[in-house]
Formats: sequence, C-alpha cells, structure tokens
Amino acid sequence: MENEKLAMSPNKVVAFLQKPPYEFTKEDIIRFIRANDIRMVNFMYPGGDGKLKTLNFVINNLNYLSTILSCGERVDGSSLFDFIEASSSDLYVLPRYNTAFVDPFSEIPTLDMLCSFFDKDGKPMASSPEQTLKKASMVFTEKTGLEFHAMGELEYYVIKPAESVYAAIDQHGYHESMPYAKTNEFRARCMDYIAQTGGQIKYGHSEVGNFTFSGLTYEQNEIEFLPIHCIEAADELMLAKWVIRNEAYREGLNVTFAPKITTGKAGSGLHIHMRLMKNGKSVMNNADGTLSDIARTGIAGLMDLATSITAFGNKNPTSYFRLVPHQEAPTNVCWGVRNRSVLVRVPLGWTAGVNMSGEANPQDVQSGEGIDTTDKQTFEMRSPDGSADLYQLIAGLCVGLRHGFEMQNPLEVAKQTYVDVNIHDAENADRLSSLASLPDSCWASADCLEHQRAVYEEYDVFSKAMIDGIIRQLKSFNDKTLRADIEGDQEKVAQLVQRFFHCG
Repeated sequence: MENEKLAMSPNKVVAFLQKPPYEFTKEDIIRFIRANDIRMVNFMYPGGDGKLKTLNFVINNLNYLSTILSCGERVDGSSLFDFIEASSSDLYVLPRYNTAFVDPFSEIPTLDMLCSFFDKDGKPMASSPEQTLKKASMVFTEKTGLEFHAMGELEYYVIKPAESVYAAIDQHGYHESMPYAKTNEFRARCMDYIAQTGGQIKYGHSEVGNFTFSGLTYEQNEIEFLPIHCIEAADELMLAKWVIRNEAYREGLNVTFAPKITTGKAGSGLHIHMRLMKNGKSVMNNADGTLSDIARTGIAGLMDLATSITAFGNKNPTSYFRLVPHQEAPTNVCWGVRNRSVLVRVPLGWTAGVNMSGEANPQDVQSGEGIDTTDKQTFEMRSPDGSADLYQLIAGLCVGLRHGFEMQNPLEVAKQTYVDVNIHDAENADRLSSLASLPDSCWASADCLEHQRAVYEEYDVFSKAMIDGIIRQLKSFNDKTLRADIEGDQEKVAQLVQRFFHCG
C-alpha cells in the first residue's frame, strides 16, 4: 500500500525517490537534481507579511550544490520582519529537504524547498513563524501525549471579465458546475499544481459567492485539504496560496483571499479543521460515535482563548467586516454539532455504522464494508480568514488545544459554551446575550491578545518579541471604531477593501 501511494504521488520528487518526504536526505536531493537535469534551486520562506519569499540559486557545480544544501544562505532579517533591528539583522535560511518539489511555473527546470530560519548562533530563530509552530506542536505532544493534525478550507474569489451566457444566480454558486461556474477549470489546474508541491487535497468546488460588478465577474472557490501533521498543514496552505496566485497571473486573472470584498456578499474564510491523534489513531470519538471527552477538552481550550486567537487569524480591518451576524461567519464564542452559526463546529461524521455505499450500489453491496472512518472526524474553527499568518494561526490553535488540558474545568466550559440552535434567530436572543463576543476590530483583538499573552508565551512557544510585534501591528490600523464609523458608506468600504485586497 505504501509503495502504491509513493508511485502515484503527484510530487515528482516522491515518485522518483520512492520514499516518503520525511525520509529525504541531502544525497536524495542531489540524486534527483542530477538525474532530472535540474538547473536551479529556489529557497522559499514566509516573511512577516505572511507571503512567501524566494531566493534563487543557479547550480554551478556539485560542490556548490552540496554547500547550499548543508549551509543554507544568509538573508537580511530586518527586511523580512519588522521586529528585527537592522543593526543585528543577519539570519540563515536552511532548506527542509522534506518540502522539495519541482517548480510548476519555472521555464528553467527548478527545484523548490521551504526553509527554516536560524540566528547568528546557529540556533532556530525563536520568533520565526515556522519555529513557533514547531515549538507549539512539540509542547502540545509533551503535555498531552497527543498529536495535532490540521487542515484548511482555502476560500478565494477569482475575478474575470463578465460573460452574459449561462449567468449564475447571485450568491448561489455553491458546488455549481460549468458552464454556470466559469472558473472551475482554473481551480482544477491549481489543484493539480498544489498536489505537485506535495499538498494533500481533499476536494475543490465553487462556493456560494458570485456576483457581477463593473463588467467583472467575481466567483468564489474553495479548495479543502486532508488533515495532516500541523506543521505540514501550514506548509501546504502557504504553497497553495502561492500556486493559486501564480496560475492566476499566468492566465491573466485576478484572485483575492481577502475576508470581505463588498458588503452584502459572501466573505472568504479560512476554516481550520483539527483532529487529535494518539499512536496513529484518532481519539475524537467514543465507541458509540459520540464526541469524546478528549475532543471536548480541546474545544474548551479554544473557547477560552477564542478572542485572542483572532490576533493570528484575522490580521487586518476588513476581517471584522466579515465577522458579522447572518453571513455564515461566527460572532460569538460557542460551539456545536453540525451548526454553522457557531465559532467551533463539529461537522457531520461517518459514525452511523451504515453501509451507505452498498445502498447506493446494490450491484456491489460489499463496497462499503470494512472501511475505517474513525479518522474522518474533525472540528473546525470558523473565525480565521485569508489575512492570517498561517504558522502563527495554527500555532495559536495548538496552544488553545493544549490550554484545554491545563484548565481546571474544561468539560464544564465545554458544556456552558455548547449551543444546538441558530443563535442569530430572534427566539434565541437570551442565549446569544449569554455568550462572549469576538473582537470587532484589530485594536480589540490586540487587547485580547495582551490580556491572554501569558498562555501563548508559556513554555517559550510564542516569543515575547513576536507577541509584541503582533500587538503593535494590529494597533497600527487604529480601527477601534472603524466598522461602526464607515458602515453603509460604500465608497469608504471599497477603499478599505482595495487597500487589503491582496492580504496574506
């Protein structure tokens, strides 16, 4: 089975080496480069703005290739992160061999790898995004004995010239097919390239949002991934955004991951699904299919830190124009099962123990027998959006989950914050008023992070410098009353949207 997975891998490095990425060595990388006439190597790494940066190398000779793979290269940290002083800004970037993939956009045969940052003493940079997530994951496992898996629902709009034929119904694009959805083929090409970079895709589809404005069609799409180790999940989301933007540029399209691009239309979120594992097995459900106390404990931690998690997942003022009632986006701190009005949702699982495949395919009644579906259960955080720093966000969620196991009364907190109704219906006003609200601005989110920062800084997971930098960045928007100030002013909202159109 493992050999079949390797042989069918869309990642050309995996298929050639016939080994999983976590086993890649320097010698493997060199062997692939020599055998496949690779002429360039790219180092890629996230900066403080959440976008991938690139450093190009021409392969001059074998000795030079070996040197850059082992020693990395020096970069200017002060130009990448605003919390690094120019007087002591030198950093090293070292490639992580397990992230290697053939660049699908380069005319010159090129191998790309994501990198880790190291400081002047050769130690992992404490405030780097990837190192923060790595520390969060390690501490979570040390304290709970569990492993944190995650995956994202990546939503985005594709913008292209409007067509009059087969026009879609406004705000009814969910799972629409061609020809009513005009950008399905673009999404399919992006999915193919993302898979080549190593992304583990679950599926893709058109989303609810679609509208026409000033001769342009805006079509919302979603690509959802499979749950994998949290560090790999952040890596694949970074690369997925990079792929989508590159392919859009190549095809003359425009895309945006912005949380809100106009009032009255669906915003784009970045829901993060989570799964808790032990010894390679999910611990999300009890034997009868109900949600386990372990899962409820993790959810309780997310409930307690929910307001400060927005500091990592909702990074510009337009984020808070999405977090409003009646837009399928959360506004209050609560959770529920199959309930889309809540902050943390436990989606429908495969726990009924019924052979649905046999029912759908009576000619093959055995087709659904013996399939283990226990690992399919997740719960999702619905507040984050495309402005998020992916490594900070998933690290923050990891801290939140760990926090649940360190609380004195997590199951009671889970019980108090559980809702099984639509909290925005008028008859549920009393229940709504009993729930804490999410922040309504970057400023308020920064205040929440300041109040709860000790939890994130515990065990040296988030550095003080990183938390200080996030708070400073959020407050620099000075948007404390912005949502109320410009509500209904379409021109000012449009100006704000344009400013943050290509966030994250």
